[in-house]
Parts: sequence; C-alpha cells; structure tokens
Amino acid sequence: MIPGGGQPNMQQLLQQAQKMQQDLQQAQEELARTEVDGQAGGGLVQATVTGAGELRALKIDPKAVDPEDTETLADLVVAAVQAANENAQALQQQKLGPLAQGLGGGGSGIPGLPF
Repeated sequence: MIPGGGQPNMQQLLQQAQKMQQDLQQAQEELARTEVDGQAGGGLVQATVTGAGELRALKIDPKAVDPEDTETLADLVVAAVQAANENAQALQQQKLGPLAQGLGGGGSGIPGLPF
C-alpha cells in the first residue's frame, strides 16, 4: 500500500518506463551518429570519435612525422584520441544524464545500466 491509501497504477508506471527506455535508445543512437573531435600538439594530430567512443578518423599533420622520433608521434596520437574520448564522455553525460536521473539513476544507479 502507498501512504494515503492509493495503489500504484501499474499500467501508467509501465508506460513511463517504456517511454524512458525509448528515449534512452534514441539518445544512444544519436550518440553513435554524432562525431566529436580531440587534438594534441596544437592541432598536429586530430582524432574523431563518435559520441559512443568509436574511433572514426585520425589526421596527422606531416610536420608531426619525424622518422627519428616516432615515440613523440605515438604520444600525440594517444593524447588526441584521449581528448576526443573525453569530449565524447562529456557528450554522453549531457545526453544520457537526464535520462539516468529519470530512471532513478542519478547517483544510486540501476543494476545493469551503465550510469
């Protein structure tokens, strides 16, 4: 029993949960289509990832290529990909955060959900 004597409307709760699930799925699909950039070395290396974190493109300025120092180039690539992924995570938080709160996730989380 709910305080006040009323029973929860299970049909209404199920409809709300289904709408939240659809909204979450739409947001995840939008993230998968959205591309986010990150860069390192003042733009010498640029990485593009999807909002879901999938690496889509990598641009390396010829000035960054030194056959005698491939370690620096590797570090720039890693830094650019990390920057792009950080931007993707911020986008995920922006898109999925309100939905997670609507599902009761805002801090406590729901088992099985990634937020």
